[in-house]
Amino acid sequence: MNNPNGAEAFVKLLSAHKVEHVFGLCGDTSLPLYDALARLGGPGGHGITHILTRDERSAGYMADTYARLTGKVGVCEGPSGGGATYILPAVAEANESSIPMLAVTTDISVSSRGRYVLTELDQTALFKPVTKWNKVIDRAGEIPATLRRAFREATSGRPGAVHLGLPYDVQKDPVDAADIWGEPLNAAAPSHRVAPDDAAIAAAVAALAKAKRPVIVVGGGVVLANAEAALARVAEALDAPVLTTISGQGSIADDHALSAGVAGSNGGTMPTRELVAEADLVLFVGCRAGSVTTERWRFPAAGTPIVHIDVDPAVIGAIYATAAGVVGDARLALDKLADALGAKRSPGDAAKRVAAARAARETAFLELAKSNATPIRPERLVHTMAELLSDDAVIVADPGTPCPYFSAFYPKRRTGRWFVTNRAHGALGYSLPAVVGAAVARPASKCVAVMGDGSFGFACGEMETIVRLGLPITLVVVSNAVYGWIKAGQKTGYGGRYFSVDFNRTDHAAVASAFGVKSWRVEDPADLKGALKAAFEHPGPTLVDVLCQPLHEAKAPVSEWVA
Repeated sequence: MNNPNGAEAFVKLLSAHKVEHVFGLCGDTSLPLYDALARLGGPGGHGITHILTRDERSAGYMADTYARLTGKVGVCEGPSGGGATYILPAVAEANESSIPMLAVTTDISVSSRGRYVLTELDQTALFKPVTKWNKVIDRAGEIPATLRRAFREATSGRPGAVHLGLPYDVQKDPVDAADIWGEPLNAAAPSHRVAPDDAAIAAAVAALAKAKRPVIVVGGGVVLANAEAALARVAEALDAPVLTTISGQGSIADDHALSAGVAGSNGGTMPTRELVAEADLVLFVGCRAGSVTTERWRFPAAGTPIVHIDVDPAVIGAIYATAAGVVGDARLALDKLADALGAKRSPGDAAKRVAAARAARETAFLELAKSNATPIRPERLVHTMAELLSDDAVIVADPGTPCPYFSAFYPKRRTGRWFVTNRAHGALGYSLPAVVGAAVARPASKCVAVMGDGSFGFACGEMETIVRLGLPITLVVVSNAVYGWIKAGQKTGYGGRYFSVDFNRTDHAAVASAFGVKSWRVEDPADLKGALKAAFEHPGPTLVDVLCQPLHEAKAPVSEWVA
């Protein structure tokens, strides 16, 4: 058996871990890796499709969303130097969001270190703060064991992003062919699920038994663990309203009688806040109880009894004192908890309170959703899209205007991940590249990216990628010529002293058309439904540029602005 070189071994190991897509951008230090991908492909080859992007950051965002929608490890790659620095924001977002990602950056040769080689930097130090695990491979013989560990780290415990540096000469040196084997169990998260301790479950049951009005707040951990059915069992046994974080949407379908919507300052509403404020116990599941979810730790208030379930023991007790803490995989923990709770408690008024909160939210929303005012109200855009898109459509939303509106008001009629937004760090420019990862992950679903015009400016070059791949993606631009979230903050917190937040309006439809994307520009609310319908039904890439009311003039579901 011939011993392959490091690049060939790397490709074979990716294939052995069931990798089917790699998102990336070429560079000088990546030449051996790209050559291996080219030579080892074809019929009966590695089975990996490489998707060329126009920006390393975009490659990372594509891999992030691909992983969110498949559960598989999302793989992205880029070259040394600038490529490593550009890919960093996406790695940070995935890691903080507990998304299994492998970021590969090629590097200068080990033999060239310290000799002032172009693109030299300390990749280990660079990626350490933003990854779960991180290593630059110094010898070709280390590649197999290092790659196996990378997949294990990315998918086990609290999933996260890992980084591997692959120097140029390491890619060319030989690797023992007998050591090239994978661990398919670690190809997707969660791997190696951890069951909770029976005593911790008993403590949780004892605490929950004392509550008359418990509320459940769930984060992204429930969807990541495929624990939706187990969550419903616990909610029904407790007769407890369920609220989600933004990342936790899809943990429970919106039409479930106990589904109350989003908790917190971004996408939460006053009626949902009241459900948390009135609770005599809060059960957090797969949720870190951070500043947005709790409106800066005001809801629930200090002193409210807390039961906390999380796979990461560091999360439990970090913010709130806990009556019971349960460390374990969300699905295993919730199933055990449901079994221990036994028979459903006597039906109380939880469903009635949830229905009242939903009705109040819907009434206020529909009043604006039916408005014929110009600029077009964001509520009307959300409502129209919900009318036109099927339940299996995937929405990828940027921060700014899209996030609170689509979190609060766009219906998630199915459990599972159908709505994606980058809430860990909230960087602009996420949704346009990320929706490519969504379309690759869910080719049978209509995939739509919704972004502000600020975000469009960050990432519009990836429209070339969308056209080149022929993806039937629709891009919706909320056009208001402002960094709206900041301007709204300047209005509410700084006396309306607006500074350096406004920019010129772009004709996004014309820009898209130049890339070969079929496009529409909508200023009149009466034209909105027709344009969106045509865009969603078109077989190729489309963009709809919607002139919308800016956030500082709108009634966005953001608690500090409402207050």
